[in-house]
Amino acid sequence: MTCVSGPMALSHRVERIAEQIREELGQMLATEVRDPGVGLVTITRVKLTADLSMARMYWTVMSEGKERADTAKALARTAPFLRHLLSQRLTLRRVPEIIFQYDESVAAQDRIERIIQDLHAEREAHPELNALVDAPSDLPPDAREGVAPDAEKDEPPQ
Repeated sequence: MTCVSGPMALSHRVERIAEQIREELGQMLATEVRDPGVGLVTITRVKLTADLSMARMYWTVMSEGKERADTAKALARTAPFLRHLLSQRLTLRRVPEIIFQYDESVAAQDRIERIIQDLHAEREAHPELNALVDAPSDLPPDAREGVAPDAEKDEPPQ
């Protein structure tokens, strides 16, 4: 049997434990947490410190605004209970402290996706503008907008 030690083995172990925590918490939130404020929460990722003392849970929920704030408060209330349940399910000497943090990256991805969809809809609504965007740039250099006619010559300024 080969024993791997060092930082590479440690980081692999931390990643494995973080993934196990993410799966367990997702299941616990869906089946064992009775707080009505939690709602339909998805744990998107878990960041675990190298010494396994703290686990930052990134989460998302379909609602926005006040409902999201209420969910954040409910998750903070349930953190000690979830840590206790984790201690029963994981074979760790010390279960990490749980901190919940809303995952802004999912909201940013949704925002970018909406912008792209809006651009596609705009292109479909105005096909006459597509010719301007799709056409090759075969304009003479002096006809380009914002470029002075003498700016492209290799002559040094006098």
